[in-house]
Amino acid sequence: MTPSDLAELLHGTAATVLADRGLDVSVLPETLTVERPRNPEHGDYATNVAMQVAKKAGVNPRELATWLAEALTAADGIDSAEVAGPGFLNIRLAADAQGAIVAKVLAERNEYGNGGDLAGKKVNLEFVSANPTGPIHLGGTRWAAVGDALGRILTAQGADVTREYYFNDHGAQIDRYTRSLIAAALGEPAPEDGYAGAYIVDIAHEVLAQRPDALDLPVDERDEVFRSIGVDSIFAHIKRTLHEFGVDFDVYFHENSLFESGAVDRAVEKLKTSGSLYLADGAWWLRSTDYGDDKDRVVIKSDGNAAYIAGDIAYFQDKRSRGFDLCIYMLGADHHGYIARLKAAAAAAGDDPDTVEVLIGQMVNLVRGGEAVKMSKRAGTVITLDDLVEAIGVDAARYALVRSSVDQSIDIDLELWTSTTSENPVYYVQYAHARLSSIARNAADLGLGTDGADLSLLTHDREGDLIRTIGEYPRVLAKAAELREPHRVARYLEELAGTYHRFYDSCRILPMGDEEPGAIHTARLALCAAARQVLGNGLELLGVSAPERM
Repeated sequence: MTPSDLAELLHGTAATVLADRGLDVSVLPETLTVERPRNPEHGDYATNVAMQVAKKAGVNPRELATWLAEALTAADGIDSAEVAGPGFLNIRLAADAQGAIVAKVLAERNEYGNGGDLAGKKVNLEFVSANPTGPIHLGGTRWAAVGDALGRILTAQGADVTREYYFNDHGAQIDRYTRSLIAAALGEPAPEDGYAGAYIVDIAHEVLAQRPDALDLPVDERDEVFRSIGVDSIFAHIKRTLHEFGVDFDVYFHENSLFESGAVDRAVEKLKTSGSLYLADGAWWLRSTDYGDDKDRVVIKSDGNAAYIAGDIAYFQDKRSRGFDLCIYMLGADHHGYIARLKAAAAAAGDDPDTVEVLIGQMVNLVRGGEAVKMSKRAGTVITLDDLVEAIGVDAARYALVRSSVDQSIDIDLELWTSTTSENPVYYVQYAHARLSSIARNAADLGLGTDGADLSLLTHDREGDLIRTIGEYPRVLAKAAELREPHRVARYLEELAGTYHRFYDSCRILPMGDEEPGAIHTARLALCAAARQVLGNGLELLGVSAPERM
């Protein structure tokens, strides 16, 4: 019986208890919460449902809790239910009900934990979208890890997810990038507002290798050659780097295509026709304050050129025209104002602003020996994805970036994340999986398996702790999807690894010496197999490997 199974049983029991006494069943929330108490002596699970609904039902909370305890105790899978304090309910599961969690994991394997909360929902998940003017920096690297993990988690909850990269190949930053390449090709310093670093020199040389005559062309042709080859080169590097990081996109959408296709012009005309734009000081403004923004936004500047938001509006409308029910944007710390502006753009176009979600990620810093690492060997001014992977590896990099809420700035200690100790979170989790894999190999050598395991024998406190932790996984995964918080999965895996290590220290799994294998060994092997499966499932969702040997 998983926590969700228990919550469902509790809801049905509470509805029956209320109905039998002529009380209002509608006071029950749709989903009841059951939690593991901090003190295991209080039971396997606890709920405050009696305190939550008693007043609405017109009864005393403790009295309602007593009725619930009596009804639950008579239910299959419940060993006991006791009232505590003013109306808390402490519940203990029967051994066979706990064992059913292990059986469920072994039956569902890779599917264990998956749900259907988002079934039928078509989601566009846009993340990274780094400017094509240089390698991906740490902020973009964080979104690569978090975005890919979130896509996997949403898919596990039934969503049809399209991973999309918005390639900003239109605007002033491309002009600055082009000028920087030309300066490097001429052996001149980078422009004051341009880009520097060894990669700029390398790409300039690449342009000249492909077009030796580039610097001799008329200015307009020269600029186009450097722009075209330079953008293609950095984009190829970005794609390759992301792929090596385990991140691939379904769609690479080019911003410039919105202007070339006329989509921006059509979006602007649509807003003018609807009255959502007004003319002031020679510019066209979006009435975004009508939809919750802190100020109106310029869409077409007084010089006739489109402001950046014009492309955003056209891009959102393009996404909706492709049939997406939900458009999630994952943006950097300096894009906080985009939340209101993108929702306003959706509302102004007559769409539901709730089809837009914007997640803002905070800064990432690298630390070595207590000192900040500030300079990249290649990019010159920023630390890149390549730098991080070179320093600590793909697994540690992904895990380090995913395990904290994106609302928080994080410091990545290079010495910590390369250590082979339990202080290193990814090592701690992966080591648990490797240890479980070793047990499975040793069991196979002894001719032992999990077939026919009597899971009701798993009554040791540490066994119960591990089973209940395994049982939490579906709920953790559902909450991570609901709140768009992949870090919940990472923190859960660390809890599961710790619970397993404590179980391992307390319960002998394989027979020792001349000891004959018994039913308890088979049951514990089944429990180990379930723990290994869940660790593997969770690591897969984070894009981190689950090693069998370390």
